[in-house]
Amino acid sequence: MRLPAALRRHAEPAEVGGVARLDRRTKNLTKRLRPGEVAIIHHVDLDRVSAEALVATGVSLVVNAARSVSGRYPNLGPSILLEAGIPLIDDVGEDVFSLVAEGERLIVDGNRLLDAGGAVVATGTLLTTEVLEEQLEQARAGLSDQIDAFALNTMTYLREEKELLLEGVGVPEIRTRIEGRHVLIVVRGYDYRGDLDTLRPYISEYKPLLIGVDGGADALMEAGYKPDMIVGDMDSCSDAALRSGAELVLHAYRDGRTPALERVEALGLQAVVFPALGTSEDAAMLLADSYGARLMVAVGTHLSLVEFLDKGRAGMASTFLTRLRVGSKLVDAKGVSRIYRSQVKGWHLALLVLSGVVALVTAMAMTDVGGALGSVLVARLRDLAYWIKELFT
Repeated sequence: MRLPAALRRHAEPAEVGGVARLDRRTKNLTKRLRPGEVAIIHHVDLDRVSAEALVATGVSLVVNAARSVSGRYPNLGPSILLEAGIPLIDDVGEDVFSLVAEGERLIVDGNRLLDAGGAVVATGTLLTTEVLEEQLEQARAGLSDQIDAFALNTMTYLREEKELLLEGVGVPEIRTRIEGRHVLIVVRGYDYRGDLDTLRPYISEYKPLLIGVDGGADALMEAGYKPDMIVGDMDSCSDAALRSGAELVLHAYRDGRTPALERVEALGLQAVVFPALGTSEDAAMLLADSYGARLMVAVGTHLSLVEFLDKGRAGMASTFLTRLRVGSKLVDAKGVSRIYRSQVKGWHLALLVLSGVVALVTAMAMTDVGGALGSVLVARLRDLAYWIKELFT
């Protein structure tokens, strides 16, 4: 499998640069990046969601201290950056975080990162399409090892969380009423914007309970909706979303510890704690199912095996089992926007307007008032025609 032809034609970039922004957590960095800046990250196996977030910021260059393709599996992120025309200097090493200061102006020259004075501060591999294709091909060869590890993680999760999965043991008490309702669970993941837009008629008609998973709460607010509940560790959720009035459910470690509790309390808010392994989207689905949701519609969640691996967590095996647990109630909105588009054309609208005019004229012609109005209109048109004729004679 080769990269798209448009991507293969991508040429090596000319000398570019900008102000440096650094963070070892890519999703934290994307919140403060501005167009034209240089993003310095530490992200092994750069995933699709993170790459799309970087592209959306308009950065001029991405510098990765780690390997963007480690060889574990054919991850999707690097090709997204190259396709967007953003150069990627890979595997420059940890020292870049001590050698480069936040806000420092940098220049990239080939595979080297230079400061404003021209001194080399880091050297790595400039990922071209040819280099990336070779790395992805090697990663595909080792994919079977990742499938074996995924299966092992699945069995481990099943042993440790079987009471939660089978009987709902450990689900916290909540104030939000879920019994018998439709529930829309939104994760800020793949294609969430398109699917949310496509689901607008469904949301308008069924008024589902809206659950945002971490940054999914902000996705709902960006789309014009107010979340009813927010589930997650709150590391990618804005203060505005937390203050929106939604009930907060903190996804905690198995022993009940959660770093989010301090942040929530600092905002003067209250929350319930849900200790569980796996991901926050799993916790949201299990919570909705345990409290009797009639139907769950998932937006932006992980679906395929490659997506599970692309998340970069061993815990993604829990999502496979969670979907088995709630499968009879779960409808996945992923990809709906790709297969459904409004088919309304301009001539459809013109035909609709014309039919309305015809119906109005017919109705007027069959009533006394309509007949009188028609006579007046005809008379005025004759007067107009006579006046125009007089102008030219």
